[in-house]
Amino acid sequence: MGAAGRRVVVRAPGKVNLLMRVGALQPDGYHDVATVYQALALTEELQAEADDRLSLTFSGPISTVGLPVDRSNIVLRAAHLLQARSGTRAGARMHVVKRVPIAGGMGGGSADAAAALVALDALWGLGTGREDLLALGAELGADVPFAMTGGTAVGTGRGDRLAPVLTTGAFHWVIAVTDQGLSTPAVYAELDVLRQRSGEPVEAVPVVDPAVLLALRSGDPGELAAALHNDLQAAAVHLRPGLADLLELGRRNGALGGLVSGSGPTVAFLAADLDAALSLQIALSAARFTALRATGPAAGARILP
Repeated sequence: MGAAGRRVVVRAPGKVNLLMRVGALQPDGYHDVATVYQALALTEELQAEADDRLSLTFSGPISTVGLPVDRSNIVLRAAHLLQARSGTRAGARMHVVKRVPIAGGMGGGSADAAAALVALDALWGLGTGREDLLALGAELGADVPFAMTGGTAVGTGRGDRLAPVLTTGAFHWVIAVTDQGLSTPAVYAELDVLRQRSGEPVEAVPVVDPAVLLALRSGDPGELAAALHNDLQAAAVHLRPGLADLLELGRRNGALGGLVSGSGPTVAFLAADLDAALSLQIALSAARFTALRATGPAAGARILP
């Protein structure tokens, strides 16, 4: 199918990890996790136009200075992977409008990769099946398949084995963005050090706490706030002590609960309703934090009309 002159636009969501249980360090250097993802209506947008080669540019309300536009970027890795598996020689000019904080534990890069796979599959007329696209996404990163599916889901293994979670209503989040990024491998390494010092036994295969699933089913933000947990939070706070002050600031200004999102350093606060979220956003902004409001759950990667 020819794609000359065609343009495909795909929107894909960022996410928050409502629960992050991390298993013991495995011999291969990785950890199994049990997590609950919720996609947020804070989205990345990828525009793809037919071209004879692959290229990538960025813009957006958040700074994209320093983002690579070569094959080290997950968007171009996704494009080359799809080319290789499909055998196509088609190219594309890709442009990403970034709204999800960079290196903030909210899956912005994964959303970009998911958007690229969906957009290029449509642009090039490949007709790749959904399960095959999800498998390609998993090769790129554990969070990529979830960015395709969206909603709320349990993730196990490396986080890429997904099972949807029944969720009632909408939850109001305020996302506080800090200036300094945190390396995901560094946070996991710090967790291993802290665990070794404590000497406490750690399960090799972690499981999801039922309280989170019950709270999502009930739609009660208070119940969900009480069930929020992230095993990586202590390590992130140890590396960035200011995160503890930020978490306390949110609680003092009405957040029902808060946690470091993924490996951080972004902090996600759960508010009771829209009014509470607006008040919290104002308070965090007054304290000179970039504060974004978003609701969840949101749809996964989808082609815009």
